[in-house]
Amino acid sequence: MKVKRKIIKIDEELCDGCGQCAIACAEGAIQIIDGKARIISDNLCDGLGACIGDCPAGALEIIERDAEEFDEEAVEKHLSVQKEDNKQAAPACGCPSAKLQTFAPMEACQAANEPSSIGTAESTLSHWPIQIKLVPPTAPFLKGADLLVPADCVTAAYPNFQEDFLKGRVMMMGCPKFDDVNEYIDKFTEVFKTADINSITCVVMEVPCCSGMPMIVKKALELSGKDIPFKEVVISLQGKILN
Repeated sequence: MKVKRKIIKIDEELCDGCGQCAIACAEGAIQIIDGKARIISDNLCDGLGACIGDCPAGALEIIERDAEEFDEEAVEKHLSVQKEDNKQAAPACGCPSAKLQTFAPMEACQAANEPSSIGTAESTLSHWPIQIKLVPPTAPFLKGADLLVPADCVTAAYPNFQEDFLKGRVMMMGCPKFDDVNEYIDKFTEVFKTADINSITCVVMEVPCCSGMPMIVKKALELSGKDIPFKEVVISLQGKILN
């Protein structure tokens, strides 16, 4: 039944899809769809506006219009289904991307005999997979690790990514704009609860959509109840460290 009440309105012209409002929405009413924040169902939005202060683009406001009444039971069901879907989002059995692997450093003589048509530099990647969606919280390479959480674009923009950031760290990478924000939060929360992570380095681009990644990690730290040293690094579009 529709009633006249307060509800969140999102200006699609102003929205840059950073996902910070989705992180701030405790009811899971906001999702990033096709690069824009959207209210997925009126009855999930309480209209209180807790998400407004987290929008750097000023794309959110509280308006009054005819909408379905806020339904707490629907919210609980939605969050439960969402959490279950995230748990079951693992790829099909046998997919090479899902196979956990840890790579031992190459011996000097082995590296010298390794054929290469591009160059002689040795990769510092120590494990597989590397995408946030594919790394289970129980992966053995996460135990006691120094965790690196880069946005996808960083690896292309920053020329010395492996040497300056990846070396000696375990990586979980993804895109906070196009992937599921709540799935990321749930994944990192479980990682922080179970893996005894030693430190976290989050590397993002200077663009607004990347700002969602440190927010995701910080939210997961809060939910996990863990106090883990956290560092954020911002990279310019031309591959320079800004801070």
